[in-house]
Amino acid sequence: MDDAVETPVASAAAPRGRTSVLRHRLELGGGAVRRRWAASLTVHVALVPLIYLAAFALRFDGDIEPRYLALYAQTAPWLVLVRLVTLFPARLHSARWRYTGLSELLELAAAVTAGTLLFTTLLFLSGLPPGYPRSVLILDWLLSLFVYGGARAAVRGVREVRRLSRHGREARRALVLGTGELAVGLLRQLRTVDQNPIAPVGLLAEDPVQVGTHVCGVPVLGTAEDLRALAARHRARLLIVATESIRQDRIRQLARECSAAGLAFSVVPPLPDVLAGRVAPHRRRELHLEGLLGRDAVELDMEEVRRRIEGRTVLVTGGAGSIGSELARHIAMLEPRRLVLVDQAESRLYFTQIELAQAHPSLDLVAVVASVVHRRRLAQIFAQHRPDFVFHAAAYKHVPLMETNIAEAIRNNVFGTLNAARCAAAVGSAVFLLISTDKAVRPSSIMGATKRIAERLILGLPALAAANTDYRAVRFGNVLGSDGSVLPLFERQLAAGRPLPVTDPKVTRYFMTTTEAVQLVLRASTLPEASRRICMLEMGEPVRILDLAEGLVRLSGLEPYRDVQIQFTGMRPGEKLHEELTSMLEQTVPSSVDRIRIVQAIEADGDEILRGLTRLARALDTADDAALLDAIRALVPECVEPLKALTPAQGLARAG
Repeated sequence: MDDAVETPVASAAAPRGRTSVLRHRLELGGGAVRRRWAASLTVHVALVPLIYLAAFALRFDGDIEPRYLALYAQTAPWLVLVRLVTLFPARLHSARWRYTGLSELLELAAAVTAGTLLFTTLLFLSGLPPGYPRSVLILDWLLSLFVYGGARAAVRGVREVRRLSRHGREARRALVLGTGELAVGLLRQLRTVDQNPIAPVGLLAEDPVQVGTHVCGVPVLGTAEDLRALAARHRARLLIVATESIRQDRIRQLARECSAAGLAFSVVPPLPDVLAGRVAPHRRRELHLEGLLGRDAVELDMEEVRRRIEGRTVLVTGGAGSIGSELARHIAMLEPRRLVLVDQAESRLYFTQIELAQAHPSLDLVAVVASVVHRRRLAQIFAQHRPDFVFHAAAYKHVPLMETNIAEAIRNNVFGTLNAARCAAAVGSAVFLLISTDKAVRPSSIMGATKRIAERLILGLPALAAANTDYRAVRFGNVLGSDGSVLPLFERQLAAGRPLPVTDPKVTRYFMTTTEAVQLVLRASTLPEASRRICMLEMGEPVRILDLAEGLVRLSGLEPYRDVQIQFTGMRPGEKLHEELTSMLEQTVPSSVDRIRIVQAIEADGDEILRGLTRLARALDTADDAALLDAIRALVPECVEPLKALTPAQGLARAG
C-alpha cells in the first residue's frame, strides 16, 4: 500500500522538477547567447580601427607621417560609429561563422559597403580634412571585406577539414545520380552532416556531354549505364538519386541494379514535395511510394467529379483517418458548399480541421465528434446538414486486432455502415459510397467478412434498395502509407533500428497509393454504370511483402540483411498468403473510365440478407462469439478458413 500511495506523488512531482531544471537551463542558455553576441560584436568593432590603420599603412608603405596619423586619430571614431550602425542591424555578430555560406558573405559585403559609403558621405558633408588621402577609403573597404569575410571562411574551412579528418574513414562512399540543382543542394548538405557521414566520390550525369566536368568540386565520372563499373572502381557503397526528372520505372530499375551490385539505394525528394510539406526538409531521402508498387501510378480525370461536387454538401465518416482525411483534402479542392467530417477520434479530427481550414479559409468546414454506431446522434447530424454525397470511410480495419474483437468489428463495420446508409436515405442523399477492401473477397478474417456484409447491406437490403439514394462501393487493395498498411510499421521499425517483420516470404498483396485510392473513390461516385455496384482499380500484379520490405530498406539508403534484418514471423490470425480481387460468384467488366472496373456479383436475395442481419443483431446482443461466427457465415457463405474466435491472449501471441 505504501508503494501505491507514493508512486502518484513521485510521478506528479517529477514534471515540476524537470520543468524547473529546463527553465533554469533555458535561462542559462539565453545568457550564454547574449554573452556570445556581445563578444562577437566587440570583436567586430575592435577590428574597425585596426583595419583602418592598416589602410593608412598600405597607402604610405608602412611609413605614416605624423600629420596623417593625426587625420587617422581624428576620423577613426567616426568610422567605428558608422561600422557599428551598419553591422549591428545586419546582425552579422550573431551569425555562427562555421556555417557561413554565400548568403552570409553577400550580407557582409552589403553591410561593409553601406558603412564605407556612409562614412565617405559624412566626411564630405563635414568638410573633408585637408590632405586626407581618399584612396584610404577604398583600401579600408577592401581590407574590411577581406578580414571579415576571410575570418568566416577560415573558421568554416577549419571546421570542414576537422570534420573530414574525423569522419574520413567511417564515411560511406557514395555515387550521386544527377548534376542539377537537387544534386548541388545535396552535395552542400552532405558537407555539414556529422552523424552517419557520406562522402560523394563522383556524379553520374544524365547527359554524357557532362562527363569530365565538376559540380561543387565533385567529378562527373559517367552516366547511369556505368553504375556497376564505377561503383567497383571507386569502392562506392551507396547510390543517391538526386534528379527531379527521373521516372518511377527508372527508379525501380536502378534499385534492382543496386541490389545486384551490393549498393544501398536512396532517393532525394524533389523540392516541390519539400515545400508542399509532404516531406521533412531536413531529411536526406523520402520514400517515393509509387516506386514500391511495381507499376506506374494511375492518374484519373477529376473534372467530372468537380462538376458534380462543386457547390454541394459532402459528408465523410471517418474523416480524421488516413483515408478519410486524404479524401477530405481532395474534396476541399473541389469547392463543395460544405464539407462535414465525422469521426470519434477527437484529436485527429481537431488537427485535420485546422489543416483544412488553413488551406481553404473560404470553405464551410464542419467537424463533428461522433461514432457511426450511435444511430440517433448520426441521424441528428444528417438531418442538420442534409449531405448530397456521403463517403463512408469509418471502419475498423486492422485484421489481427479484429480477430479478438469480433463484436466491436461487427458493431462498427456492419451496423455502423447500416446506420450511415439509413441516415443517407432518410435525408435523400444523392450518393452513398462505401469504402470496402479486397479482404472482403472470400474472406478469411473477421474484418474482411464484416466488410463483405457491409457491401451486401447497401447493395441488397430491401429498405435501401427502395430509397432514392444511389448506393455504391469501392474495393481497395492495401493503401501504401495508410494506418492499416504494413508500411507505417516498417517505417517505425526502421527508425528504431529494429528488424522488419514479414509474416511469410511468399505472402503477396495488391497495393495502391493514397492518391489512387482517393481518386478511385471520387471517380466511382460519379460513374453512371457504378450505380448499386462495386468498383475496383486495376492494380497490376500483386507485390510480395518481402520485396516491399527490401525495397523500403534500399530506398532508405541501407542494405537489407546487412544493415537491416528481415524476420519471418509466421502468418497472423485471419491472414491469407494471397488476396483476391473477385470471388467465383463475381466477374469484372470495364467501365467508361480507363483502369476502373465494375464488379458484377450474384447477390443473395434481399429478404435473406434481412433475415441474416436480424440473426447477427441477436447474436451481438448475447456477446457470444460462436453465435456471431455462425451468423457471419450465414451472411457470407463464401467465407474460407480460418474464421474462428480467438481470445485476446491468443491473438496477441499469434500477431507477435
